[in-house]
Amino acid sequence: MNRLRQFINKAGWPRVIIGFFLLSLFVAAPFAQVSLAASIKDTLVRFGMNGVLVLSMVPMVQSGCGLNFGLPLGVIAGLLGAVTTMEMGITGIMGFITAVILSCAIAAVLGWGYGKMLNRVKGEEMVISTYVGLSSVMFMCMMWLVLPFKSPAMVWGYGGSGLRTTITLEGYWFNIIDNFLAIKIGDFTFPTGLFIFFAVMAFLVWAFFHTKTGTAMTAVGSNPDFARASGIDVNRMRTISVVISTVFGAVGILVYQQSYGFIQLYTSPLFMAFPAVAAILLGGASVHKATITNVIVGTILFQGILTMTPSVINSFLKTDLSEVIRIIVSNGMIVYALTRKTTKVKS
Repeated sequence: MNRLRQFINKAGWPRVIIGFFLLSLFVAAPFAQVSLAASIKDTLVRFGMNGVLVLSMVPMVQSGCGLNFGLPLGVIAGLLGAVTTMEMGITGIMGFITAVILSCAIAAVLGWGYGKMLNRVKGEEMVISTYVGLSSVMFMCMMWLVLPFKSPAMVWGYGGSGLRTTITLEGYWFNIIDNFLAIKIGDFTFPTGLFIFFAVMAFLVWAFFHTKTGTAMTAVGSNPDFARASGIDVNRMRTISVVISTVFGAVGILVYQQSYGFIQLYTSPLFMAFPAVAAILLGGASVHKATITNVIVGTILFQGILTMTPSVINSFLKTDLSEVIRIIVSNGMIVYALTRKTTKVKS
């Protein structure tokens, strides 16, 4: 009994209740004539698709910059890397690797400027980052129409100009990670490649925060005045954290795309930040501290409920309200996660 109480106190009642609700959905799935194997597979795939995007929140939180509502900036860098690689006609694993390299380079430049901006608005980082995310998406809505891409697979119509809203990855690097070392048992498929990729990215974050620079970054987030008195360049640490977060956002959207099968441009990046923020908050993070454990727990809870709720409820109600239910559930979790935490960090 004491161990149970300790576990609840450590995890927190909200996560225990959400976890119990998710477990009950899995239990109810067979009674609703929903394939349990398919449900588990979908949950695992969605975890792998979104894990790196949620992981990108950790560096900025740890440095005291708060939650990265400017994640669309990193997403845009990933989209630019993807469409540039497709324009070059590089396919398969080399296409994905090239897209990652290009995206990281673009994200590093954008992240550096983004970090310099946040250093000038200390105390209001999350407000400004929201504006950065929104304005960058709106700016790119114009740029996608005028950038000189010519590939018939991407532009509007034959010989047209401007990129399509949705571009298929079929024939490029669709499921290139999902299918890597995938384990298939009957109707169940374990996406080994997605979990290996996430594990590598998580290890890089863990290893970085065990270096001298990573420790200094954590010190800046914990107490910037003490860090400054210790000789740490606070602004430099904050800028580095923003660059890393933006780079991880760029890589994360590439992982998401190859699993989803499509590149979505124009306003689509607007919808990437809030689910990632909600997931890491549901996992137990705050605007002051975030860990890899928070990322894993939060992503499983958020994506698990988002995957299971529509299918189970639809089966019980004998109607197709999946999209309505998905919107209600996802937005409800986002609102809950954002309102249960303070949204201002002292720096």
